[in-house]
Amino acid sequence: MSYRIPQQPVSLEELARRQQNVVTASQLRARGVPARMVSEHCRSGGPWQRLLPRVYLLQDGAPTPEQRMWAALLYAAQNGPAGDGAREGAVITGAAALALYGFVSVPRLPAVHGVEVLVPRQRRLRDAGQVRIRRTGRVLEARSVHGLAVAPVARAVADAISEWAEQGAFESGRVGPGLLRALLREALEREGGCPAAELLAELAEAQLLAVPRVRAAVDELLAARREAAFAELTALAAERGLPVPLPGPELRMRGGTYIAVPDLYWPEAAVAVEVDSELRCVSEGEAAWVRGGQHRMEYLGVRVVYIGSARLAAERDAVGGELAEAYGIGGENVVELVVTGR
Repeated sequence: MSYRIPQQPVSLEELARRQQNVVTASQLRARGVPARMVSEHCRSGGPWQRLLPRVYLLQDGAPTPEQRMWAALLYAAQNGPAGDGAREGAVITGAAALALYGFVSVPRLPAVHGVEVLVPRQRRLRDAGQVRIRRTGRVLEARSVHGLAVAPVARAVADAISEWAEQGAFESGRVGPGLLRALLREALEREGGCPAAELLAELAEAQLLAVPRVRAAVDELLAARREAAFAELTALAAERGLPVPLPGPELRMRGGTYIAVPDLYWPEAAVAVEVDSELRCVSEGEAAWVRGGQHRMEYLGVRVVYIGSARLAAERDAVGGELAEAYGIGGENVVELVVTGR
């Protein structure tokens, strides 16, 4: 039988250094600080102050924005599954998380007042001060940002938009279409952002795609990304000596039966290109309709090349090689297809 030797907690000085002078009552108790001393130190004019229930700042004066974040996280993580001294079981999300990531489309950290913290659904915890508790039945994921546990970008964006929707910010005009588009674009395009599919999954999970303004902003953003990819692919084909593909033609069988509308198509080679096909539509029904068209093309012998815009940007030469290879091999149409304009 093996025994695990319990580790001694770090000193109060070291803990305060790690957590920017913010500690919990249980952390103080574990280091031998009696409750009476905590109360005395937190009296008016004392060297300490109480920021939130059972959360203390070991200094006088106003807390910094980072210290407020630490207080919110430690308040929500108290009595969590990891026990004393640990911060698992809670992550900062929403606008506060985006401010920590350095997003320019949301207020900077000093201007963030409310702090949303994500906790497991079974935790019994109430909002306190400027801390708002958001519960989830999913396993918590965290990224370390300035030592703080922060939700991944896609989840933080979805929670920030959910908060706006819950507060009626769209109806009041406090959050307009421009800000919404800027936030979504920054999430996808900034360094350290998130893939479009991940962002869409989080928005769908939060039922935000049913919100007209969110849906419109997502559709506009995806359409712009796809159009830019079309232009890049057309230029890439020209560099490879390929003919200019038809943009968005309608394919039908000789008898008029509808087949599909590929993004780009070379009729002479029976080769179609689909860009970000999984992101073309944000509703399940439309996505299924698009996939059906792709399957019909493949069944009828059209060679379909699937290209992701992110991969196009990162592996441009490899994508160009795939296009040239597909065009050289061509499709094997078993029936004649009629090409019409979009």
